[in-house]
Amino acid sequence: MIGGTEETTTGVIRLRSMAEKKVLKFPVISVNDADTKHLFDNRYGTGQSTIDGIIRATNRLICGTTFVVAGYGWCGRGIAMRAKGMGADVVVTEIDPVKAIEAVMDGFRIMPMEQAALVGDFFVTVTGNLKVIRGEHFAMMKEGAIVCNLGHFNVELDIPALEKLSRKKRLIRPGVEQFTLKAGRRVSLLGEGRLVNLATAEGHPSSVMDMSFANQALGAEYLVKNYKKLEKKVYPVPPVIDKEIARLKLAGMGMHIDKLTKEQVKYLASWEMGT
Repeated sequence: MIGGTEETTTGVIRLRSMAEKKVLKFPVISVNDADTKHLFDNRYGTGQSTIDGIIRATNRLICGTTFVVAGYGWCGRGIAMRAKGMGADVVVTEIDPVKAIEAVMDGFRIMPMEQAALVGDFFVTVTGNLKVIRGEHFAMMKEGAIVCNLGHFNVELDIPALEKLSRKKRLIRPGVEQFTLKAGRRVSLLGEGRLVNLATAEGHPSSVMDMSFANQALGAEYLVKNYKKLEKKVYPVPPVIDKEIARLKLAGMGMHIDKLTKEQVKYLASWEMGT
């Protein structure tokens, strides 16, 4: 094994932790940090495929509902944007004040999960953490609330707590488990709490995954050529590869961009012409 590439947010976090603890055995290229990955795959791919999974599983109308997104990373941004575009009132929960104010500036409401649990019709977790929606939140949800996960393993939802709160559960549609709480309200869980875009849909469209896989392929090629001089660390995708993938994608879409003139190149690189 001479190296590896990783394109998930959680995977990169784990690998960086391994590198810090000196237990990583080979260099890794962090494909997830490439602009041509997280700005597109995470945002547009996740945004579309999550909504696709929810609609396929439930056949519910999104517009006119309150749609709660837990986490405002690039995946959360994409989901919130798509839900808003379909007419939902989008609520975002966050722990990071910078991401929270960004969500506010993007036109979404921010509140803690304990408040969001009272008003949400749909809930999607996209954090990479565990027990984001817990027993105390399930207990407050209104009749017919629908809960799913897109961020990580099914541990983002405290499913054992939901089962403990319930007096019965039944499969009401493929991929939809309905839990009847002891208080009488019903809460539906999609895809057993696993990634809803894969559990009840088909994942991201190939027309956005192509850039991610191009990063994987060219990252692997870079490792083959350079692994002897790389340390056992996590490295970003070289910018030249990132830009080349964007160039190829644009070309494949039949689109063109401008080029700087020699005068413009000189102007941008000089100090003599003032600030």
